[in-house]
Formats: sequence, structure tokens, C-alpha cells
Amino acid sequence: MVGKSAPGNGSAPIGVFDSGIGGLTVVREIMRRLPYESIIYFGDTARVPYGPKSPDTVRRYSREISAWLGEQGVKAVVVACNTATAHALPTLSAELPVPVVGVAEPGAQAAVRSTRNGRVGVIGTAGTIRSGAYDRAIHSLKPDAVVTSCACPLFVPLVEEGWLDTEATRLIAREYLESLHDAHVDTVVLGCTHYPLLKPVIGQVLGARVRLVDPAEQTAAETARVLAARGLCAGEGTPVHRFVASDAPEQFLRLGQRFLGSAIERVETLTLG
Repeated sequence: MVGKSAPGNGSAPIGVFDSGIGGLTVVREIMRRLPYESIIYFGDTARVPYGPKSPDTVRRYSREISAWLGEQGVKAVVVACNTATAHALPTLSAELPVPVVGVAEPGAQAAVRSTRNGRVGVIGTAGTIRSGAYDRAIHSLKPDAVVTSCACPLFVPLVEEGWLDTEATRLIAREYLESLHDAHVDTVVLGCTHYPLLKPVIGQVLGARVRLVDPAEQTAAETARVLAARGLCAGEGTPVHRFVASDAPEQFLRLGQRFLGSAIERVETLTLG
């Protein structure tokens, strides 16, 4: 997050972006916490997943999307993608004229508050895990924490395909999460915005004693704090939400309605790059 003053006023929308539909978990929490705020959401479904891509490529994608959101007049940008947060947040924070909020730091704060034995698991895309963003954020808050990180690259395509609770999904989850069992973690950060959609399966595999931390709620709280600090909160009124995908808008609409309901009535299509 960057401490800049945003141009415009409180009636301007919040811009949110992710590699696909997963960032709608963050949108859901922002809507819940900030019911009067308008939102423009961009899901880069043409180029999902971001996890296997190089940091330079993720930064380029993130700058393209953020530039477009800036053209729409947003008052803040929420990077609702852990891989983009890990690779592009410093760049966006330095370049954009509006405050920028990422997901890693709020998620790390929630994990440190949650753990009882100091053993924290982090699951995410290959890019997020390689970046070490969560490890650094957690250790900055709790230096003696034992962090076990695990890349789960197939989770994103499973969510994008709508395979949220199938036997194949459970088999893959058991294979990925075995190392977290062995590490005796008591808290696991869902370090990708797609992963909360798999929370029932992940929770079943890890067991009831392991607490699952969804950074979306904490990211929404940080967004609210940033807007309030800069006098950018919307007044009462009816918000206007826009949802934009770079590909496959029909699938985006179908899956998005599962957890935002009537808030999504149509999806625009825009190709970048």
C-alpha cells in the first residue's frame, strides 16, 4: 500500500483487478464493508493464470490493467491477486497517482493474529511462493514464526473451470497439502484469491484444528482504512458496479454469480496487450 493522495473525490469508484475471477472474493468483502462504494473489477481471464509467468510479465500485465483503471477515474487500486501483489505492488505504488492496496500484508497480519503455535502455512501460486512475499511479511511481524510454503498451481484452473468440490479436486488437495500436515501448522493463509472458493475442500483435507486465513477480509478492512484516512469514502447512495473480463465473459458471469449473486448482471469484454 502506498500513502498517496488520490485525485478526484469520494464518489469515484474503487478499481480492483485479478488474473481471473478469484479477486471477486475481495470484491465481496469490500461490498460488505463499504456498501456505498462503486467498484470497477477487471479479471484478466485471457491471460490467467499469472502464477507460472515471469515477474516482468506479471508487472507488465499489472501496469496495463492499472493504466486502464486510471482512465476510468478510479480513486484507489486494489491488487486482488497475490502474484501481482508479490511482483508488481512496489512498481504500481511508485507510479500510480492513487493509493494502492495489495493482499499479502493484510493476510500476513491476520495469520500472525490467528496462530497459536507459531507454525504458519502459506499456499499460493508458484509465482507467489517463489517471491517469498508472505514469508517476509509474516517474519516482519513475528520473527520466530515457522513458515511452511506450498505451491498449489492446479487450484486456479480448477476454480476457473468451476470444479470446486469434485473427487479430482480433493485428490489434488490431499497431494498438495501433505507437507503442511507434516509441518504441524495450525494456521494456513489462502495466498491466492481463487483459493477461498475451495475452502470447504481445503478445510476437510487439513482438518478442523487448522485455521484458514482468507486475506480478502483483511484487504477490505485496509481499503476502508486507506479511503477514510484520505477523505475518499463515498457518501450514502446507490453504488454502480462494473465487471470486465479480457476473455470468456459468459463463464465469468456464471461463476461470478455463485458468490456475488445479483451484484453481477453483465460482464463487459476488454482485451489488453
